[in-house]
Amino acid sequence: MPPRPRIAILVNGDSNSAMAQRARAFSDRAGQELDCHLCYRDGGKLRAIVSMLRFLRRVEPQVIYVMDMAISGTTAVLVYRLASRAKLIIDTGDAIYELARNAGLRGPIGLGFTWLLEETGYQCADRLVVRGTKHRQLLRARGIDALLIQDGIDVEQVRRATEEAARQEPRSPQEKMTIGLIGASIWSDKLQMCYGWELVEMLGLLRDEPIHGIIVGDGSGIAHLKRRAQQLGVMDRIEFAGRVPFELLPAYLARMDVCLSTQTNDNPGNVRTTGKLPLYLAAGKFVLASDVGEAALVLPPIMRVTFSGSRDENYPHKLAERVRVLLRDPSLLRATDTVAIARNHFDYDDLARRFSVCVLEVMSR
Repeated sequence: MPPRPRIAILVNGDSNSAMAQRARAFSDRAGQELDCHLCYRDGGKLRAIVSMLRFLRRVEPQVIYVMDMAISGTTAVLVYRLASRAKLIIDTGDAIYELARNAGLRGPIGLGFTWLLEETGYQCADRLVVRGTKHRQLLRARGIDALLIQDGIDVEQVRRATEEAARQEPRSPQEKMTIGLIGASIWSDKLQMCYGWELVEMLGLLRDEPIHGIIVGDGSGIAHLKRRAQQLGVMDRIEFAGRVPFELLPAYLARMDVCLSTQTNDNPGNVRTTGKLPLYLAAGKFVLASDVGEAALVLPPIMRVTFSGSRDENYPHKLAERVRVLLRDPSLLRATDTVAIARNHFDYDDLARRFSVCVLEVMSR
């Protein structure tokens, strides 16, 4: 039997990050065809670049697969390829330059470097992988061909864990409707909002309804959300759980009746799948998502809510109206088999096959 092709997967994130989970899902499922070696980002940018270069020199891969177009992994692989014939695949889930520009998180110099990083990745990759259908369409309009491998999830693992958590702590029939979200909340001064903004504002509009909120995640936006919750008088109706390890998320998902997945209606929002959407669906949850990106393509109309531009002042009102519909007819919460949607579009068993085919195809060029 010939030796398996040797693949180095550089993860621009630590071993607990979403990209690390994606890398392990691909590696574990491709084990019979590919000899995969994983390297996670460790420490600051310079330290990570040096660490990744040492890793690449030790492994001597035939193909390098970079998870996320960030400076550490991209720089390390470009330097390594000066003296190597290894093929390069870049896996990206964001329009990183437009995202940074729209959010106002970087100055002119930082934006310039971000643009250069993205364009260099597009030009140097032997194959580009994107995680959103509309991202692929945008790149195709520029003459750049990309393979679609969406953000994914181990559907059966999440489904079973969420059901087990629900059995261990059954809810009372009289318990409030709980609406939650999971993810890092990074404050944007330019947009004056962050992830979770829509939930806090919606709770303020639904003071007359038995609604409880949960935000799982940390970040610079949490302090802003807490201040706004205090101003609206809903601090006692929302739980800020902080960052939670992935293996403990089913316990929180089991408590949620509705999960929010909000993306802005611009290029940064439209190119995304986001890992949280597959997670919510695999847990069997009803999702209220902005009618943007991958959610617009896979969710039924009852779960999609229109969002205008990069900040929609009316979006919390639209969410509140949809929640009132669900309160009047709770059977709608169980009318859609969301686990089936996750299996059809986001199951790692299928996505990992696409990963293996992609790697072997690049090697054969």
